Amino acid sequence: MKIIFLGAPGAGKGTQADIIAKKYGIPTVSTGVIIREALANGTDMGLKAKKFIEAGQLVPDDVVIGIIKERLAKSDCQNGFILDGFPRTVPQAQALDEMGITLDAVVSIEVSDETIVERMSGRRVCAKCGASYHTVYNPSSDGKTCDKCNTELTVRKDDAPEVVKSRLEVYHTQTEPLKDYYGKTGKLRLVEGQERVEDTTALVVAALND
Repeated sequence: MKIIFLGAPGAGKGTQADIIAKKYGIPTVSTGVIIREALANGTDMGLKAKKFIEAGQLVPDDVVIGIIKERLAKSDCQNGFILDGFPRTVPQAQALDEMGITLDAVVSIEVSDETIVERMSGRRVCAKCGASYHTVYNPSSDGKTCDKCNTELTVRKDDAPEVVKSRLEVYHTQTEPLKDYYGKTGKLRLVEGQERVEDTTALVVAALND
């Protein structure tokens, strides 16, 4: 199967993409991961991306698309793949179409902004051992320090409410229009994200089999 996973930051699309990839025995193609791989392997597109990254600039669409094209041409993608983090915009989706790729489904994990802000702003991490907690769903014993090493828990910068809200604005402006784009093709599957990962997975599997 050839699938795209969409969803706002914090909606859990990456987790679901990995679970479904294992279920179907196909690779997850994550934009961030393959850009790092292209850099490490010194591919032509990787070297182009390196110039922008070292200059502190965003990697432009044509380079990202080139790296995606290189990755999808590898043998492990011949029987299918899951795209996570690409496309992010309608022009990127159009470029994917121009590659001649026929998708089986586009799954959008639907979670309200309020829930996402609660999920992400409630996360706490231990800077020493890396243990992860949540003030509501998985608190430490005292809510302040790590149960494993007794180090004070911190909030990652990316999880601060104002940062999460800013990322959500970017998603709604740039990426959410993809739902309309793929809705017209009949490939879009909307899945309501649940509190439990396994419950969301069950809905995703049902949507893919629909």
